[in-house]
Amino acid sequence: MTLLRQPTVLTDPVSFDHEGRNGYPTRSIGTILADLADEDSRIMAGSADLTWSTFMADFAERHPDRFLQVGIAERNMFGIAAGLASCGAVPYMSTFSAFAALQSLDVIRNDHAYTNLPVRTIGTHTGISMGYFGSSHHAIEDIGALRSIPNLTVLSPADHASTEALVRATVDLPGPVYFRLGRGAAGPDVYDAGTDVVFGEASVVREGSGVLVIASGITVHPARDAADALRSEGRVSPTVVDLHTIRPFPEEQIARLAESHDVVMVVEDHMVDGGIGTSVLTTLSEFGIARPVYRHGLRDFAIFGPPTHLYRYYGLDADGIRTVVERAAARTPADPRTPLWTDDDRGRALTAQQEQDAARKPEVVFG
Repeated sequence: MTLLRQPTVLTDPVSFDHEGRNGYPTRSIGTILADLADEDSRIMAGSADLTWSTFMADFAERHPDRFLQVGIAERNMFGIAAGLASCGAVPYMSTFSAFAALQSLDVIRNDHAYTNLPVRTIGTHTGISMGYFGSSHHAIEDIGALRSIPNLTVLSPADHASTEALVRATVDLPGPVYFRLGRGAAGPDVYDAGTDVVFGEASVVREGSGVLVIASGITVHPARDAADALRSEGRVSPTVVDLHTIRPFPEEQIARLAESHDVVMVVEDHMVDGGIGTSVLTTLSEFGIARPVYRHGLRDFAIFGPPTHLYRYYGLDADGIRTVVERAAARTPADPRTPLWTDDDRGRALTAQQEQDAARKPEVVFG
């Protein structure tokens, strides 16, 4: 019998699989927190057996005396965090969002929010970005579960620059904070370094007219790219807004923006029920602003597959968002309750992806 040696490359770069140790990014939440800890002795961090996968390894290496590795015990980790916060620390505890916001919901509510302690929960790999790990690891209900909890701040930065800006802006914020990070590592840039991303305010990424596109987190950069493509073709010129502060919701700003556009489209890597689209609808209703609001996101548990494939399948990549923006601009469908992305669209996306996969060979190299 021939034994294979340790594989040197066993990832498909186009499916954005886990990068692990070999692909550890130099720009990550762990680096941001390690830099903060250089300046502030209160800063602590922790992980539940996912130091590398949630990109906290830089903090662990630079500040080992202030880093906790609790193992596969997420709820215990968040309970420990409450104890640390009650003693004057500002702990940042990281795990996948499905384990943080959903499996540990009662700890966040009772130990963090009810006591109003400054615990910072870092949920990475939000929405369907865990891909083939399936519904137990998808976090498509976390905004809906958390946005109604008193005292809890909910943030969803889009890239490294906005993550750093929002982390630094909330270090001394009273009460708990939940950071909703797409994949934990720095994704495509939305903002230039030093761009003024203000906590509590939505950021206008692209100025336009007609259609107001509201996105957050991992959906901001494809929404921006979709808007750029449409503008270059001289067809639709949508405004794109990054709703990085989900709670407290910037209701007056969103109301003003919606009032100056003909139609509103919300793009989210989340269930459309209970997500940011629900907050938008509530806000416009309360302000008496009559605009059609289309919600583009998940409407059921997601299927399994590589993350990039899933975003294409559900129309949450740049091409899909481009398609639904055009439909929203044309008011097709006329009833905003009808999904902009249909079963036929998913079928075409699946066929195109299968053809693309068949035409190439994923890189699998054994040493």
